[in-house]
Amino acid sequence: MSKRNSNADRFRKQAIAGELEEPVSEARNLAEKLGLEPYPVKYWIIDYDEMNELIAYGGFQSRYPHWRWGMQYDKQQKQGQYGGGKAFEIVNNDNPAHAFLQESNTVADQKAVITHVEAHSDFFANNDWFGMFTGGRADEDQVNAAAMLERHARAIDEYMADPDIDRAEVEKWIDHCLSLEDNIDQHQVFTRRLDVDQPAAEIDEDLAEKLDELDLSDEIKGEVFDAEWVEKLEDEEITGSVPEEPQKDLLAFVREHGKQYDEAAGRGVEMEEWQRDILDMMRAEAYYFAAQKMTKVMNEGWAAYWESTMMTDEAFAGDDEFLNYADHMAKVLASGGLNPYSLGMELWEYVENTTNRQEVLEALLRVEGVSWRNLTDVVDVDDVLERLEPPEAIENITPDTLEQLEAVPDEWVDREALERAREGEIDLEKYPWKVLTYEGLARRHYSLVKRQHRGFLKRVSQNDLERIGRYLFDDARYDSVDEALENIDYAAGWDRLFDVRESHNDVTFLDEFLTQEFITENNYFTYEHSQATGQFHVASDAAEDVKKKLLLQFTNFGKPTIAVYDGNYNNANELLLGHQYNGVMLDLGQARETLKRIFELWGRPVNLLTIVKEVDEHDIEVAKRRNREPDAEEQGKLLRYDGQTMTTEDVPWEEVDHLAADDVDYDTKPDEWLA
Repeated sequence: MSKRNSNADRFRKQAIAGELEEPVSEARNLAEKLGLEPYPVKYWIIDYDEMNELIAYGGFQSRYPHWRWGMQYDKQQKQGQYGGGKAFEIVNNDNPAHAFLQESNTVADQKAVITHVEAHSDFFANNDWFGMFTGGRADEDQVNAAAMLERHARAIDEYMADPDIDRAEVEKWIDHCLSLEDNIDQHQVFTRRLDVDQPAAEIDEDLAEKLDELDLSDEIKGEVFDAEWVEKLEDEEITGSVPEEPQKDLLAFVREHGKQYDEAAGRGVEMEEWQRDILDMMRAEAYYFAAQKMTKVMNEGWAAYWESTMMTDEAFAGDDEFLNYADHMAKVLASGGLNPYSLGMELWEYVENTTNRQEVLEALLRVEGVSWRNLTDVVDVDDVLERLEPPEAIENITPDTLEQLEAVPDEWVDREALERAREGEIDLEKYPWKVLTYEGLARRHYSLVKRQHRGFLKRVSQNDLERIGRYLFDDARYDSVDEALENIDYAAGWDRLFDVRESHNDVTFLDEFLTQEFITENNYFTYEHSQATGQFHVASDAAEDVKKKLLLQFTNFGKPTIAVYDGNYNNANELLLGHQYNGVMLDLGQARETLKRIFELWGRPVNLLTIVKEVDEHDIEVAKRRNREPDAEEQGKLLRYDGQTMTTEDVPWEEVDHLAADDVDYDTKPDEWLA
């Protein structure tokens, strides 16, 4: 490309960015009015190829050299060309965050992306699980993720360029480390570097010094302290670690106690400095990206919820952009499979609605003559919903209706902004929300009176009414329904959203809010693969079954939980791993390949205990004829790899009993294990 064309492109991109200057600024203002507290966001306009490259790199411009990025780029490009998928944006978790918008997007798409990004940035800044790595936004030593990843890229590039280090060995070592990138303890606060036991060189020096002090002859030294004994001593000094509790952070354990396998020597030897350094880097990156994997449903649902609130409820999408935006949102929410956008958004709406419903019901149950037994008989729910409608003065704000806001409670109106609006400094046609407070916006968009949620208050079960009524503190009584509704906290639903956003991850979020009511209303169900028919079929729509199925997909990133049980297995410095079995079998083929990778990081034989379900072929044939599922027998297995040979043997149940969970869904089929 010529310099002239390059300049033309740069100026054109700046012009596009200029068009978005107002939407970027006003989206931030609106987000903050709605109670969001996002990191600062820097927006960049990029083309289609640059977008695919960034997605491949996980949202960052600089990553360490490795074949995986090219593979992910190719996959993303093919998905865009042949799969019908379109990438609208990507935003990274950093302070400030960086968001990249595709230049081919329409203005409506860009506005949707910007509001979506502001919500993501709020989630990054305020969710405790992101704080496990960064230390939270108040921490002065907060990690600059982009700078960290760039440092890693530069360091690994230097190792690959070092004439004393084989580039292929660096790439292979990265592959070994990446086989364990999901085997960390994501529930623990990240600690950067770990203590490593005394290296072999220092042991050699200490041993030599002690021998000199004994003043022994070289002949005696050679006879008594032979090389095999010294090697054994080194192994015993450095390793032989047995964790007090099973350790899930495999990357940390092999970094502290592992060796590299020296093929020429036929044994494990100390890792090179560059190898331990790369282990550190891969582990830090695994912990950095862990929070995003742990909160995918929450985070995408959160962004979709507030994007919809801003674009639709507050008409951030203009009249000429609304249809385009509606099409955009429909495609996002309607994509197949387990869609984190739609599931997450539905759950956030459910949290808001249940909170608001409880607020209203508690008020109604304090009315004289109303109890949980007779509420549905003596209270007109339609009349209640009508009274919960926002006042006309804040529902429809125009330059001609400003005076009506004088009668609105002060907590709902931003009086300073109202004065500016009177002076013509605020465009109320485009931004009516500017004259309202957070409480006023909550009143304006109260969830229970939205068309799609109007039946929510009516659907309360007698059991829920009894639960609320029985545990209701009798600290206030009202003479009438009108008096009770005057004390409703219209921001209660949003306040609850912010509380949940702060403390939960996907597993706890689904566990708490995936109720039978939610599952029934949103038509969720489980399906299973039948060995008898070879087909998939609907298995259950019960909340317990759906919740089990989903939780298994999100626990430990949806991957099997593997932990270190012994670093001195059989008193031979072998590594013993255990698969914490929840009824889902490992893919034994992938497990064997992964053990080969771990062997390179341990330098000595590696063992894995697991449980499998075995079905006799005859039983399968009988089950097919009788149209039922065959009964499987659970069997303990020990996989072992010593650098040359992979073995698999049956073990007694008492050796694996401690690995088996008590209450599991035995029919769930995993898609993958460690790759």
